[in-house]
Amino acid sequence: MGKEMRKMPKKQVTLADIANACGTSSVTVSKALSGKDGVSEELRERIRDAARTMGYIPRMGRQSELIGNIGVIIPDKFLTSIGTFYWMLFNTIVQRLKQENLSCIQENIGSDEETNLSVPNILANDRISGLISLGQLSPEYVEMLRKHTDNIVLLDYHLPEADIDSVISDGFGGGYKLTSHLIQCGHKDIGFIGNRLATSSIFDRYMGFVRAMLEHGLTVREEWILDDRRRDNNNFGIIEYPSSMPTAFVCNCDEIAYKVVKDLKNLGYSVPEDISVAGYDNYVFSQMSEPPITTIDVDTHKMADKAVQLLIERICGIRSGHEIITISGELILKGSVKNILIH
Repeated sequence: MGKEMRKMPKKQVTLADIANACGTSSVTVSKALSGKDGVSEELRERIRDAARTMGYIPRMGRQSELIGNIGVIIPDKFLTSIGTFYWMLFNTIVQRLKQENLSCIQENIGSDEETNLSVPNILANDRISGLISLGQLSPEYVEMLRKHTDNIVLLDYHLPEADIDSVISDGFGGGYKLTSHLIQCGHKDIGFIGNRLATSSIFDRYMGFVRAMLEHGLTVREEWILDDRRRDNNNFGIIEYPSSMPTAFVCNCDEIAYKVVKDLKNLGYSVPEDISVAGYDNYVFSQMSEPPITTIDVDTHKMADKAVQLLIERICGIRSGHEIITISGELILKGSVKNILIH
């Protein structure tokens, strides 16, 4: 491949650009985006639509557009002492906010706080202008959050019954890609590991697995659908393997796939010679494993970018409706899957 051409810096969209596109004045655009009176609802919505389409993102330092601190809350149940995918995604959010000259305040949410619907300190003390909820919280807790702020984005999960902006990875597509790859490698007896009711992302990945199996005329056997954690606290538990094993497992994340590889070896199986294993996230565990784990690469940078963009638009009055944005992932082939058609 030849050298990549250097990309020219993208021109920052201004209020004047939006005014020209809408046939109005910069003052009217400023009023519309800041929620001030003096603008008809029809024109306000037209200005908001133009701002979104043109990629307008308010920057710190612009007059009357000071955004302030952004809060990020993460449930304790998704964090471990050795780090998780969520720490990686959080760090990506922090870097993205820095690009906008915005500061981040992070707070963990304990299981008791979630159960008791305790208001996070960063909301109770009015320390933030917008909130990113990273890692699935209960619908009841999210509804409590909405009573304290309209400026909220759910990251890496969605609640179908709630009208809230969400950014998620394409779990359905990822589960489908992983399972289809295993089938193309000759596997017909395939299991899934993950508590389907623990999070919306695990459920989506499971449904992608089911779709691929059914499309290829294969049976989804319930004895090969194994739980990896408790639904209420997300703590990983002992996986109970059946006496009759499939030739491959699709795991809901790389951390579980790493554990499954070790479990199978302890049970006397060789990976991938006896049983193939696939994961999801392309996180550190996929490379730590021996063999490295075939997985789906999640574009955390794009997820963080979209979450920050949605939140800024919400804070600045550019966005009126709500949206679920799905970020596709790429299949990454490593050494944990055996092609049984050529062996």
